[in-house]
Amino acid sequence: MDYGIRGRVALVGGASQGIGRAAAEALAREGARVAICARRPELLEAAAAELRASTRGEILPIAGDLAVAADCDRALDAARRTLGPIDILVTNTGGPRPGRFVDLKEADWDQAYALLLKSALRLIQGVLPSMRERRWGRIIGVTSVSVKEPIGNLILSNVFRAGVTSLFKTLSGDVAKDGITVNTVLPGLTDTERLRELYGGRASETDVAAAMAKMGAGLPLGRLTRAGELGDVIAFLASDAASAITGTALAVEGGQLKGVL
Repeated sequence: MDYGIRGRVALVGGASQGIGRAAAEALAREGARVAICARRPELLEAAAAELRASTRGEILPIAGDLAVAADCDRALDAARRTLGPIDILVTNTGGPRPGRFVDLKEADWDQAYALLLKSALRLIQGVLPSMRERRWGRIIGVTSVSVKEPIGNLILSNVFRAGVTSLFKTLSGDVAKDGITVNTVLPGLTDTERLRELYGGRASETDVAAAMAKMGAGLPLGRLTRAGELGDVIAFLASDAASAITGTALAVEGGQLKGVL
């Protein structure tokens, strides 16, 4: 299937590894010209080189922390200046620190707000006017299954990812007539560096691998979701084929969720 996004310009956050990188790869494979943003320049440059090699696509690395307003603006400006107006926005960042309510200070809440919700808001504000002018756009947010079933010890992620999902749902109704779709993707237990960091602790690599395998075996699918599977879903949501899908929070979680909806 031709997704109809060849030559479109995409900006993907948190794209040096994990789901963000997988989304960038899937979009580039479909012919999009992709700007990738992440905090660590060395990881970002390595990811850009590998993505160019695997997709033969145009990849623009932009180092920056999307929780910082100036870095957000710089990423938007660099992508537009080099690639052109942004057609596809994928909001994605690393997660905030784990912890229970009693473990956290006000600064932790402020940081999580800036990282998860404010960064998405700034990026949307930066791309929406030109999308409306051109009457085409795709805004896709990576959140978590925690918006449906809160996860213990991750209260910051639970709260602010739910806020992002509500933002996207509300916005979707405001811009649908402008040819812009707005959706969120809800990963469950996915084989990423973030999951290894949360559950691996200081264990050896062998122990971490065993723990991840056991975690996956407990899912109806019998394994963890792969980052590439999330990337493919994001690329589909960016496609012309998905032009009637908007305001959706799509769980990609191998049967992890137990609720009906």
